[in-house]
Amino acid sequence: MQKYGLLRADLYILHNDIRCILCFANAKIVLDNRKEQGAIVMKKAMEAVVHGIFLFFGLLTAGFVCLITFYLIISGIPAIYEIGVFKFLFGTVWASTAAEPSYGILPFILSSIYGMAGAAAIGMPVGFLAAVYLAKMAPGKVKMALESAVSLLAGIPSVVYGLVGMIVLVPAIRKIFHIPDGASLFAAIIVLAVMILPSVIKVSVTALEAVPKEYEEASLALGATKIETYFRVSMPAARSGLAAAAVLGIGRAIGEAMAVMMVSGNVPAMPKLFGSVRFLTTAVASEMSYSSGLQQQALFSIALVMFCFVMLIGAMFRLLITSGNAGGFREMALLKAARNLFAKKTAACPDMEG
Repeated sequence: MQKYGLLRADLYILHNDIRCILCFANAKIVLDNRKEQGAIVMKKAMEAVVHGIFLFFGLLTAGFVCLITFYLIISGIPAIYEIGVFKFLFGTVWASTAAEPSYGILPFILSSIYGMAGAAAIGMPVGFLAAVYLAKMAPGKVKMALESAVSLLAGIPSVVYGLVGMIVLVPAIRKIFHIPDGASLFAAIIVLAVMILPSVIKVSVTALEAVPKEYEEASLALGATKIETYFRVSMPAARSGLAAAAVLGIGRAIGEAMAVMMVSGNVPAMPKLFGSVRFLTTAVASEMSYSSGLQQQALFSIALVMFCFVMLIGAMFRLLITSGNAGGFREMALLKAARNLFAKKTAACPDMEG
């Protein structure tokens, strides 16, 4: 009986120990679950905070754009209303300080359009070809050196471009073309073409490097050369990025003021290739410091016209990109390129037919 009692006591103690262990294990599980739930709640709270920060800065950026737009409209519309839309946009004489002032900005608009078009015609092909070389053909060390040079070119202040153009380019144009003054629309076009190169090259390189390698490998497998592949497959596939590069380049050309002012002559006259001209940006920059009254309002109206001009160009490029993507432009272009390449190789090798 005594042994039986001791056994019962041992079993009772063991039972209590097991219950304590189970209770401790349950408590630990509950505590771990609470910690895990707390970590999840903390993680969600941090995500909400970060999302709120990103949302705030996104709305802040949009708010700045809306504020600038609203301010330009409020400041520019009164002058257009007082001068008259037709006289303001299509007038050929700008004499803001005359006894009987005239506020016609057609020379500024045409000068800006011609300067932008000329800079794009020179700078875009050079930038795109340089981007193809850097993205697809350049060796590693050469690519690194040229990309550093492009980045350095992008960091040069515009006043330095204008200074070099005024000291080197303007006298050269005067001597080569035998004209009285080299400060002209042509000089402004050359300077702007150089200034847009970094934006065009860097964005184009990024777009071309993002093209899947499978596209190029498929083209090469069909017998196309590397040059054919780059220009008939890679560039159509990177169409959206190249269009973005074009928009950035055009925006840089339209918005430049200091360098253009130093090499264009800054004369409010109808544009001629070798004549002194004044752009929309230089008109605002050259007269805003001493303007007042209607003259100042007219300058804000010029800024509004320039703002609408840039927005219109951006909308046109966006519409072009959207319509191309909606129609499956990339796939259609690649399929067409593949068919053309295959037809070309088949024509060169009649044995491949069938």
